Amino acid sequence: MDGKTASQQAKENPFVLDKTFGSHPTKVTSLSISQLKIFLGALAFSFFAKAFSGSYMKSMMTQIERRFEISSSVVGLIDGSFEIGNLLVMVLVSYLGPRVHRPKVIATGCLIMTLGSFLSMIPHFIMGRYNYKSITVSLANSSTSVSPVRHCGPHNFLGHFLFSGCEKMASSYLWVFVLAGNLLRGIGEAPIMPLGMSYIDDFATEENSAFYIGTVRSVGMFGPSLGFLLGAFCANLWVDIGAVNPDTLTINSKDMRWVGAWWLGMLICGATSFMSSLPFWFLPYSLPQEGEQVVKKSTEVYVITQVNQNKMEAPRRPGLKVSEIAKDFFPTLKKLFGNPIFLIYLLLTILQYNSLVGIITFESKFMEQQFNISVSRAIFLIGVIVLPITIVGMFLGGFIIKKFKLHIAAMAKFACITFVTGFLLNLFYFGASCQVLQVAGLTVNYSGIEEVSFSKEKPLSACNSNCGCEATHWDPVCGDNGITYMNPCLAGCKTSVGSGKDLVFQNCSCLGVSGAGNFSAVLGQCPRDNCTKEFPYFLVLLSITAFILSLGGTPTYMLMFRSVSPDLKSFAVGIEALCGRVLGGLPAPIYFGALIDQTCLKWGVKTCGGSGACRVYDTKAFRNVYLGVVTALRFGSFFLYIILCTLIIKRCRQGNQMMNDIKTGEVSDIKLSNISPKTEVSSHKEMQVTGDTPF
Repeated sequence: MDGKTASQQAKENPFVLDKTFGSHPTKVTSLSISQLKIFLGALAFSFFAKAFSGSYMKSMMTQIERRFEISSSVVGLIDGSFEIGNLLVMVLVSYLGPRVHRPKVIATGCLIMTLGSFLSMIPHFIMGRYNYKSITVSLANSSTSVSPVRHCGPHNFLGHFLFSGCEKMASSYLWVFVLAGNLLRGIGEAPIMPLGMSYIDDFATEENSAFYIGTVRSVGMFGPSLGFLLGAFCANLWVDIGAVNPDTLTINSKDMRWVGAWWLGMLICGATSFMSSLPFWFLPYSLPQEGEQVVKKSTEVYVITQVNQNKMEAPRRPGLKVSEIAKDFFPTLKKLFGNPIFLIYLLLTILQYNSLVGIITFESKFMEQQFNISVSRAIFLIGVIVLPITIVGMFLGGFIIKKFKLHIAAMAKFACITFVTGFLLNLFYFGASCQVLQVAGLTVNYSGIEEVSFSKEKPLSACNSNCGCEATHWDPVCGDNGITYMNPCLAGCKTSVGSGKDLVFQNCSCLGVSGAGNFSAVLGQCPRDNCTKEFPYFLVLLSITAFILSLGGTPTYMLMFRSVSPDLKSFAVGIEALCGRVLGGLPAPIYFGALIDQTCLKWGVKTCGGSGACRVYDTKAFRNVYLGVVTALRFGSFFLYIILCTLIIKRCRQGNQMMNDIKTGEVSDIKLSNISPKTEVSSHKEMQVTGDTPF
């Protein structure tokens, strides 16, 4: 062919190699499959890396909240900065799609993710050691002789140590580094999903595309599992590990002031992101079409293959003019949003993103408040039970599509059935009930009787009015009457014995008001055993619901690929991810956090004054707000699933009728001339949904 050798033709145009050497299909197909599998492995690892760092970051949100003494709404802003980063570049990389060297763009994104992870950990090294302001630590570190009777007396010792050494410095705003690092991670992750998925769908056969995508997404789900496990491990380590002896601490991981080594895992996440970038630098701009050399056994397969070849020839090398890109952008966007199926799918994705992001960000906090378990244990159980079950569900969903050869209508029905089942199970979450922590002067009075309203704090009583207590300080002790007191002074304690974690306060006058106990108290808030007993049932329900919902995850995602024309796939993926993140991932943690803040009963106080992180929540209000928002979002998704199924089934019936008219010769030449080759193939995919499918 033009005097060129086969190797020269292969270098210039891999698709010519596929057509020219049809007599040697084994060699070409082997090359195609091996290169594609290398890309699949690299993409799966990049999915793992981004999910690993993303899940770790979300698991550390409670630790970050406590370390920087910020509210849940600010934590939501930090979490949402990731979506802001996506917003900055998602449309651009999605629209460029095959016009750029996709593997190298993905590699660059992974390096930016690495930089973001390292930037987030900088505050730990410049803001000094964490001081949780415990009276026991102050007594131990005091250079003067302080009598234990000072716990309750005319001398306000608590106020003295609470505000001594106040540092008015920029450390209060160092959480901005974490926000900036999270934003960079969002920028770096932006090209991985749209470019990676479109690369697979471009060069894989239709039959294998769904299975490959499902496999990559399933492998990526191991990232959240290990990310949460790493989060559980780091949450159990003291934030200043290596600089402070853990034996000197007077609080444990169940204390609302405990801060784990949140910065340590970010170092590991950054290294993982860096390694994920390496394989992409060695992958080509394009690949031969998988299975293209298979002998055509029917006209139907031949037509589809010819369109695929045209589709593969469409990508152009980088170097397009900006004016050309801008000229085509809005017509392409109009064409995409003119597809009613894609539009409904987009609205569904937005609602799903809102509920999913809200759950992932605050699920561990919800479990901590409702079932009296430590955040580290909640993170660990999510990582070893819930997420692996989700992985199995997503993989099984992709396998079912391949095994039963489900097409768009069947996938829509399957996804709808699984979601409705999961939604109904979700309603049982409201059965999770836990009593509010009994805190004297906050949720109950000093006699142990529950207050009618929690709106007004009454920390002082006749039993501690002469103690000169710092009413705003949170250093809880548990009285032997089962009531928690905000600090030993407010419990009226006059003496103490022991040291460190074994410190016991005695002669606590306020404990006698309730008419029970021997007037002694120990460090920490009182346990709520009834809450812990209900936790296993909740965990089982959560696991079953997660499995059912994830089972329909891959079929739902594939609806997007099957509802748009081939030339719009990359753009559709980018728009879907963009809208989901901007309208779901960005606002969800902020408004979830703001609503959760409304259920706070006691705010911490920063070293120099001002509101810090929440210490006590109204657990019933927390449950109703958190679960209520999730249920409302899923209720909206329920209706959108019904509409989506109806539209897809109607479209498939119209396609079947048109094909029947073509076969019988009843279709007019005008109608036939309006059908482009790509429309024919798209309609053909839909028309394969007949009575021979499971639905």
